[in-house]
Amino acid sequence: MKKIAIYGKGGIGKSTTVSNLSAALAVSGYRVMQVGCDPKADSTRNLTGGKKIATVLELLRDKENVSLKDLVYEGDEGVFCVEAGGPVPGVGCAGRGIITAFEKLEELDAFEVYKPDIVIYDVLGDVVCGGFAMPIRGGYAEEVYIVSSGEMMSLYAASNIAYAVKMFGKRKYASLRGIILNSKNIENEEALVRDAAAEIETQVVYQIGRNPLVQQAEAIGKTVVSAFPESDMTKNYLELAAML
Repeated sequence: MKKIAIYGKGGIGKSTTVSNLSAALAVSGYRVMQVGCDPKADSTRNLTGGKKIATVLELLRDKENVSLKDLVYEGDEGVFCVEAGGPVPGVGCAGRGIITAFEKLEELDAFEVYKPDIVIYDVLGDVVCGGFAMPIRGGYAEEVYIVSSGEMMSLYAASNIAYAVKMFGKRKYASLRGIILNSKNIENEEALVRDAAAEIETQVVYQIGRNPLVQQAEAIGKTVVSAFPESDMTKNYLELAAML
């Protein structure tokens, strides 16, 4: 089982990238599980027809004897979808919510039951502490990728994520494999991101161009891979999937 954590600043298009990547891997013949680790719980919505699925924390709060069938939703292309969720607003720690969700999935033997070939953790990268570092410090992920554009705040977040990965890497946890450039079409973007990647001693592994099909697919709660399977954008996600 291959375990990948994908980090990035909020609003950078990380979840869009991850959901399309999951769909691309699934249509390529892999069993895929996507675990959303953002308190907004919107990582998998493009795989569920735009539907908000129940989160692990919601179910643990509201239901007794929670089962795996409650936690795992089978989305488009057969991707197994899980949302960790977050605490009630104003109460508790979002990072702690991720830890609780991971512990519950482990307790219920989620990976043994569903037997995914690939697990992708979609993790908010604005703050890399506590639960948000769980995928890399808990041994859950083996590889880390960062989604970034050429915007300064996105690159700043990428630098922080890279630092955290290197710190935990000393303990033989996950390793940073590179940056996925999700283009915003700003001036000299590719050069900016490649320079930033060099500074944090990594590389740009793939560049995703802007395409209106992404927004069109999201408007109907779909990935580009499912909504426009013959498009050039889908070919890009398939290339990224093959590379990973």
